Amino acid sequence: MSKVLGVNPITIANSTKPEDIDSWDSFNGLVLVTELEKNFKVKFSLEEVVSVKNVGDIKKILKRHSVKI
Repeated sequence: MSKVLGVNPITIANSTKPEDIDSWDSFNGLVLVTELEKNFKVKFSLEEVVSVKNVGDIKKILKRHSVKI
């Protein structure tokens, strides 16, 4: 996430949401989805993508795809 969004990893918490990071716009959101799918070898459904409200939601979805975090 920090690489895609260009922020220090320390600034990212479970409660971090797009409104908290200027670079987390719709384009970088799609880049983030693509990078997560590629790195963790998963495929997110459209419902999963639109349900994300914060970093904690992303972690929950990854866990449902059997990704160990």
